[in-house]
Amino acid sequence: MSDAIVIGAGHNGLVCAYYLAKKGLKVTIVEAAETVGGAAVTDEFSPGFRNSAASYTVSLLNPKVIADMDLARHGLQIVLRKIDNFLPGKGHDYLLAGRDGLTRQELARRRPNDGRAYDRYIADLEIVVGLIKKWLLRAPVEAGAGLSGLPKLLALGKDLVGLDTKEIDTLHRFATRSAGEILDSYFEGELAKALFGFDGIVGNFASPYTPGTAYVLLHHLFGEVNGVEGAWGHAIGGMGAITQAMARAAREAGVDIVLNTPVEEIIVEKGRAVGVVAGGKARRASRVIAGVNPKLLFERLVPEGAVERPVERHFANWSCESATFRMNVALSRLPNFTALPGRGNHLTAGIIIGPSLDYMERAHASAVLHGWSDEPVVEMLVPSTLDPTLAPKGKHVASLFCQHFRYRLPGGTSWDDVREKAADHVIATMDRYAPGFAESVIDRQIHSPLDLERRFGLIGGDIFHGKMGLDQLFSARPMIGAADYRMPLPGLYLCGSGAHPGGGVTGAPGHNAARAVLADMKPWKRAS
Repeated sequence: MSDAIVIGAGHNGLVCAYYLAKKGLKVTIVEAAETVGGAAVTDEFSPGFRNSAASYTVSLLNPKVIADMDLARHGLQIVLRKIDNFLPGKGHDYLLAGRDGLTRQELARRRPNDGRAYDRYIADLEIVVGLIKKWLLRAPVEAGAGLSGLPKLLALGKDLVGLDTKEIDTLHRFATRSAGEILDSYFEGELAKALFGFDGIVGNFASPYTPGTAYVLLHHLFGEVNGVEGAWGHAIGGMGAITQAMARAAREAGVDIVLNTPVEEIIVEKGRAVGVVAGGKARRASRVIAGVNPKLLFERLVPEGAVERPVERHFANWSCESATFRMNVALSRLPNFTALPGRGNHLTAGIIIGPSLDYMERAHASAVLHGWSDEPVVEMLVPSTLDPTLAPKGKHVASLFCQHFRYRLPGGTSWDDVREKAADHVIATMDRYAPGFAESVIDRQIHSPLDLERRFGLIGGDIFHGKMGLDQLFSARPMIGAADYRMPLPGLYLCGSGAHPGGGVTGAPGHNAARAVLADMKPWKRAS
C-alpha cells in the first residue's frame, strides 16, 4: 500500500509526487500512456523529424520547481529565443518584440506615441503581475473558510497594503476588463495592440473584447527563462525533455511510476478515497491525488453518488473549451515572410499571425458561426532554428498553434472527417504570409480538439483543464470551497491545471497540492 497515489504522469503529477517522496512518503504514479509527460511530450512524427506534440514553449515553469527538482542535473537545458515575438502585418509591415529595449524600440519605430505608452503599460503590468506572482505558490483565499481562512486573508491584505488609489484601479481594470479595452487605452497602432492582445486569446475561446481576457493576458506574463523575466525559450529536445527530467528526479526521490495503466475508478470506502482501480487492479493508498481535468475526475473516475449532487452538477457544468488546433510540420526549408524576408533571428521567435484585434475578433466570430476561423490566429515556432537535434541537417520543424477551432462542430460534423481540411486551411493561411510555405511542407502531425481529448485527456480539447474565465479562477478554481487542492471527497486532491493557478507548464498546482497533502498529515498545521 502506498501513502499516496497520483493519477497521471503529466508535469504537475510528477512535481507533486516528487515533493511528497522527498518528505519520505511512499508514492506511486499511475499513467495511462506508454511514457510520462501528459501533454508535455516530444514525438518523432516523421522519420528524422521530432517536435513537442502539444505544449510547445517554455516560460511559465516555476523557478522554484526547477531548482528544487534540480532539473538541470537531470538533463534539462533551456535556451532563450533570440527574439521573443515576430508579428507580420500587411505587405512589408511588421513588429518585433524582445529583450534589451527591442520591444519599445520597435513600437516607437512605427508610432512614437506607442513607444511612450509602452513605458506606462509595463509600469502598470509590474503592479499586477507582481501580485499574481506572490500567489502562484499559495492556495487561494477560500470563500467561507471562517477562522481557518484568516491567515490567507491577512496575507492578501498585506500584499494589497501600500498600493495607492491608482494602483488599486490598475489592478481592478486588469482583473475584470477585456484585453482589447485595456490595450485600446494604451496604444494606437493595430500591430502593437495585436502583439499584446494575442496573450489574451491564446488557448482561450474568446474575442479580445470578452471581459476577463485581460487576466488571461496576464497569466502568460509571469514567467521567466534562465533568470530572464518575461522571456520565452525552448527546451532542447522539446517539451518532453522537461517531463523526462522530472521523471528522473521523481524516481531518484523514490517515486514508483507505473505506465500503460489507465485508472478506471477511484475506490471510495466510508466516504473517503482510499485508492484506485487501474489496469484492472486495485491499488490502495491513504491519499489519492489527481492530475486530470476536474470534469474527467468527477464524471468518469469518482463513483456516482460518492459526492453530493450539487458537486456532481458543478463539475458536469465545468466549462472546458480552449478551441485550439495543434499541428507540427516537417519542412524542407525555412519559411520566408513577405513582411521581413530572409533568415534572421525573427525566425527563432513566436511568429504570430493575427495583425489586429479586429482580425482576432473576426476569427472568434467566424468560429462561433462555422466551427473554425475563416482567418485563424496562428502562432508558429520553428524550434529547429534553436535546436538542431529536431530535424535532419538543412531541414526544419515548425509548431503551429491555431485559434479558434471548436470542439463541437456545426451540424454534428466529426473532426475525424474534416481534420485534414482544417490542416490545409491553416497551411494556406501561413502561405499568405510566407509564400512557398505550403510547398515546403514534407509531412505533418495533426491534433484537432478531439485528438487532444483522446490522446491527452484534455476534455473538450481544453489545454487548461477548464476555461480561464473569471468564474473559474482563484477561489473558484475548480469550485468555491475546494480551491485549496482538497476535493469535496475526503482523501482526494487535485494537482492538475484545473486547480489554482491554472494552465500552462508551470508546476505550480503540483507544488501546491503536495503542500496540502503534507499539511493534512499534520492535522495541527494546514498549508496556505
